[in-house]
Amino acid sequence: MISKGCEQCAKGGKMVLFVYGYCDQRDCFYCPLGENRKNVTDVYANERKVESDDDVIREAKRMDALGTSITGGEPQEAMNKTCRYLSLLKDEFGEDHHTHLYTGITGGRENMRRLSEAGLDEIRFHPPLDLWGDMHGTEWEEILYIAREEGLTPAFEIPGIRAEEEFLEFLDEGAAEFCNVNEFEMSDGNFRRMQEEGYELQDGHMSAVEGSKEILDAMGDHERVYFCTSVFKDAAQHRNRMKRMAENIRREFDDVTDDGTLVYGKTWEPERRLEELGVPEEFYTVKSDHIELAWWLLEEMVEEGDVEEGEIVEQYPTVDGQVVERTPLA
Repeated sequence: MISKGCEQCAKGGKMVLFVYGYCDQRDCFYCPLGENRKNVTDVYANERKVESDDDVIREAKRMDALGTSITGGEPQEAMNKTCRYLSLLKDEFGEDHHTHLYTGITGGRENMRRLSEAGLDEIRFHPPLDLWGDMHGTEWEEILYIAREEGLTPAFEIPGIRAEEEFLEFLDEGAAEFCNVNEFEMSDGNFRRMQEEGYELQDGHMSAVEGSKEILDAMGDHERVYFCTSVFKDAAQHRNRMKRMAENIRREFDDVTDDGTLVYGKTWEPERRLEELGVPEEFYTVKSDHIELAWWLLEEMVEEGDVEEGEIVEQYPTVDGQVVERTPLA
């Protein structure tokens, strides 16, 4: 069985909460963070930049989140905010709202206690690459036991750079509950440095690194090692999250696509024209300078000459409403 956090993520039920882009002074060549997320003191809930605590709750409700996946960094202020958000989420949605934290720092006992008391369920550690294979007897082993003693489920989450059997030893010793391996990927944030290190993309793939799946030869047979492919992230996790959000916020006349986008019509006709044509109020919404309505109804009206022009709009259900495509009708 995969972890509860991974199960909810696969369903698209996890809100992604990003709390600061600092990571204990580390500068990993494979860090995927882009310019707007690396070394910043910003917080994002999914695509929403968080300006107040209420924004976190609004975004969770926008997608009817089952849980929250948190990426937390330095400095200590990030930990303070993470604990505050955890408490808010648990108070608002109850104990069934599953939370997990992905972090590249150990944090120490006091922080583990604070996270547990705030409501964190699961913590996933990402140790520095240069320590892989030499973590026994270090703070990275100690923090696993400390986290469990404080009521958290400790685990590892690592990129599939190379196989490392020491992670399996921690699983067999009972220190870590599972090890989540993400397929090694290139992004806008790390592409140049990855190439400098000699990594190349898989043929025909937009992000997965050549040879990343080879880690499964040494680690894949373990029952508590989970491999998350880049295709699964894009095709399942992200799409399912978009579909969940779209179904939750759609208006009566919006269509939801298989990709989780919303489709509707847009016209610049005055409202009285739609009233003259007998369009029911539930089939349109009046905006400041246009009207949004059922796309199929607008298409029919344009074809019959009842409305001069319009367009079909496809957009993401995110708070910024990014438009994917516009199809003119005339």
